[in-house]
Amino acid sequence: MTFGKEPSATGLAIRTAVILVLFVSVFTAALAILHSLTEPAIRASAAEEEMRAINDALPRELYDSDLLADKIELPPTADLGQDQPSVAYRAHRGGLPAALVLKAIAPDGYSGKIHMLVAVRVDAGHVGELAGVRVTEHKETPGLGDYIDPKKDKNKAHPWIDQFDGQSFAKLPEKTWKVKKDGGQFDSIAGATVSPRAVVKAVKKALAWADANQERLFAATDKKGGQR
Repeated sequence: MTFGKEPSATGLAIRTAVILVLFVSVFTAALAILHSLTEPAIRASAAEEEMRAINDALPRELYDSDLLADKIELPPTADLGQDQPSVAYRAHRGGLPAALVLKAIAPDGYSGKIHMLVAVRVDAGHVGELAGVRVTEHKETPGLGDYIDPKKDKNKAHPWIDQFDGQSFAKLPEKTWKVKKDGGQFDSIAGATVSPRAVVKAVKKALAWADANQERLFAATDKKGGQR
């Protein structure tokens, strides 16, 4: 009885390599298809989350434009605490500039960087009042310094962060933008002043930067090459 020859080591290696290449190709194609199917949903979810955060800082009734379609890239900006590029959102109402929403960072929180959205109203071509401020990311001590975040603040009726609503340099001179412990006008909780001190300082710097740059920001060309 005659039996076929056993495959050589080289033949086995080639066959294994071919099977492996086929498996990797099929797996890669499957991942690409899955990504193409899920990417629109992921983008939509990210855009929804982005708008939710923006509208927490900037009330929706203050603008009627599409902020996500009208944002411009900013270089690293020290006055915003940004050592990486960021973006500025430009809000319009009735075709006129209404507000700017900036991404700012307080670098000196108790437990590290405090990320924020700072919304500044624009009135007759001039930066006016703060429309709102929202902390979007932080690592402050739970139950102590995290009251800067309205989601963590136990005072739901009057969150600490709401102190910024409607404030401006016309109402509060720049030298008074400190927590009361430091001789300023902003409240803080005893024993937990590092976090609010960092936020107040960062918001003050962001407001001053918006005041100095709002005309340039609204005149800048957007990503699509248009002029607003």
